[in-house]
Amino acid sequence: MKTTQRPGWTPSRLREHREAHGLTLEAAGERLRQAAIRHGLSVPAANFQTLWGHEQGTVYPGPHYRRAYCLLYQATEPELGFRPPLPSETQKAEIMISDLPPPADPAADNAAAQVIEEAFTKVSIGGIEPGNSPQALLRNRVVDAWRRRHGGGSPKPILVLVGGYAGSGKTEFSRFLSDITGWAFLDKDSLTRCIVERLLVSLGGDPNDRHTDLYLKEVRPLEYRCLMEAAWDNLNVGTSTILSAPFIAELKDPAWFTRLENRCTAKGIDVAAIWVRCDPESMREYIEFRGAARDVWKLDNWDRYVDGLAVDVSPPTAHITVDNRLGAAISLADQTREALKRILS
Repeated sequence: MKTTQRPGWTPSRLREHREAHGLTLEAAGERLRQAAIRHGLSVPAANFQTLWGHEQGTVYPGPHYRRAYCLLYQATEPELGFRPPLPSETQKAEIMISDLPPPADPAADNAAAQVIEEAFTKVSIGGIEPGNSPQALLRNRVVDAWRRRHGGGSPKPILVLVGGYAGSGKTEFSRFLSDITGWAFLDKDSLTRCIVERLLVSLGGDPNDRHTDLYLKEVRPLEYRCLMEAAWDNLNVGTSTILSAPFIAELKDPAWFTRLENRCTAKGIDVAAIWVRCDPESMREYIEFRGAARDVWKLDNWDRYVDGLAVDVSPPTAHITVDNRLGAAISLADQTREALKRILS
């Protein structure tokens, strides 16, 4: 039997976890599909043959399969043998539902807030500085938003920019923040993709172009303007808003961010920037998995594309850098969602 080679992958761990839960391959497949449905994941053909291939090492599970396995077995990717742990990731994985107090009111709400606070702290590169640091203030706003969803009232609205390179996981992390806080979530691609593609065609270009001067100079500025105008519509009526977009040029430009801060201050709006950091291998896997036509150039010119990225450096305007190397942040976000559901159910 041919075994797929993947550094740090230990396929037998999946079998060990399945057997520890007393599940057959068929039963594990059914549970895996249920977990995927609850969290909006796509795991087609989660049958016993597929699971057998994962456990025997002939097929490395894709990102949605890995997330579903983590949710099913309440374990991290390193614990399931998908990859070696990142530095300090053992500590990041300590949030488990079994360690939380049983549901009660208001104890359940306090427990949920504690889970959110710990997750936000542990997913941040360098942790959260104490006191009134930008990291601590943003974390407190997220936790406070959770509490206010149950208790009413709200401080002034906040605009949160979540940036990162293609495939870094910024959209998933934005959804996680929106799930917790109830803040509006706007994704650039969902909001503007159809218009962008039609505009590129009308200008004689490729609808999937995201790298030539035609897109960068003629289309991209309008795309981001549409995104920001949609955000202002929410913020002007007091609705906090999360924006998911690369924001690469914007967050690298302190002058641009200062202008944004000044405009927000004038309107009585808070503003924060989150940068999602990821490794090139994981970004490529995410990009390949989503199969978007706009990513064809990146994949065909991967080495050239990656050479132009500063994957180990955060923009100077970022308040918090989220560590999503090898899916660490998204895995923790999934565990936090599951913990909240169990606490409040």
